[in-house]
Amino acid sequence: MQQRILILDDEPDMLENCRRILGAVGYECLTTTEPEIALKLLETDHLDLLLTDLRMPTISGLEILKRARAIDPSRPVIMLTAFATIESAVEAMKEGAFHYLAKPFTMDQLKLSVERAIEQRRLAIENANLREQLRGVYGFENIVGRSMALQQVLELVRKAARSDANILVLGESGTGKELIARAIHANSERAAQPFVPVDCASLPENLLESELFGHERGAFTGAMNAKPGLMELADKGTLFLDEIGELPAGLQSKLLRALQEREIRRVGGTRQIPIDIRVVSATNRDLKTQIGEGRFREDLYYRVNVIDIPLPPLRERKGDITLLAHFFLKKFTQKANNRIVGFEPEVLVALEAYGWPGNVRELQNVIERACALADDERIALADLPEHLRAPVPVNDVTVPSDLGARMTLKEAKERWINQLESAYVAEVLKREGGNVSQAARKAGIDRKTLHRLLHKHNLR
Repeated sequence: MQQRILILDDEPDMLENCRRILGAVGYECLTTTEPEIALKLLETDHLDLLLTDLRMPTISGLEILKRARAIDPSRPVIMLTAFATIESAVEAMKEGAFHYLAKPFTMDQLKLSVERAIEQRRLAIENANLREQLRGVYGFENIVGRSMALQQVLELVRKAARSDANILVLGESGTGKELIARAIHANSERAAQPFVPVDCASLPENLLESELFGHERGAFTGAMNAKPGLMELADKGTLFLDEIGELPAGLQSKLLRALQEREIRRVGGTRQIPIDIRVVSATNRDLKTQIGEGRFREDLYYRVNVIDIPLPPLRERKGDITLLAHFFLKKFTQKANNRIVGFEPEVLVALEAYGWPGNVRELQNVIERACALADDERIALADLPEHLRAPVPVNDVTVPSDLGARMTLKEAKERWINQLESAYVAEVLKREGGNVSQAARKAGIDRKTLHRLLHKHNLR
């Protein structure tokens, strides 16, 4: 689309020269010698740039600048003057002028200044559109669920997103910690800047340090070129540290220093690089227990945990399982142009009755599998994995006789679910002859989640 420029000057010859120069390179130019007309045009017309003289008989260029910025702060303003002084230039820049051109200026100076201002305008519009798109994709309305447990979390997330404080998202594997982190970023003032995720559990310590902080050429064998780290790439945006509880002790102290000093040093480098990042961390570990065991630094814990957001497991989100099941059904049927339109009633009963140790991620995998295997228009019980059709018998789980006498209902439910979870994992592993990969597939969860459950319940 052709960019439109408004030129205001009390000299008609200057207006004509600017219009001719800029029109020749493709800009549409509106010109006027009257400041009042210029202000009306700024309010009513779509204009990408304002060029205004600094000294005019009725209203000064600085006053025009202030009022133009009030109408549209993202629209750049270039000041023109034959009375250039350092003081007037500084004052114009303080009020938000994009550039300051002293008369007489050359054609190239005018074209270059306008080109840069138009590019800034384009980027500002692009960033605003990107922010709106991000809010659409990761808006709170797109987080599926109506349960009270989830709504309480979302209210906390809305408030936390407005601040620039570091946030710690807590929850079991598969509860949607990264989705919450992205929602925080998308609804923050940093939304147009990078969101950079880091999986602290997937890389060995030496590689993770290079990934986080970057490295200089020759820092280690194979470092043929300098490389910026993920913390550098997240500058002005959000750094998401997934599974921060898995961070090696040596890196914890380096991360703490970087967050305190707001600067980093690349591996093998000597230069300190300033960074401006907001850190959102996530973990399925009890970091306070890890602090007590000496496996996580207490000072780092308080640095990353200014606001903590605990996510409820799926089993505590009553009514959300059915909503999520329909959401995933729609997602996978649209993707594959599938004819499936719904679920048989007994399927939803089975889904609601299951404990979901893998949480939302496990439910998503189960629905994707059912969509691929179903022969009819509705998903039937036979399309679900065997463990959902034939759950572990209650008799296989040891229930304390005084379950209700010594604990609250919430504690009793947690105890019961833990025992059911342990018995289920043991049973599915037994059926698969101890093959972890096969057992994970049968359970509809990934190997990483199954390993965590084995560790959690002290199973071999």
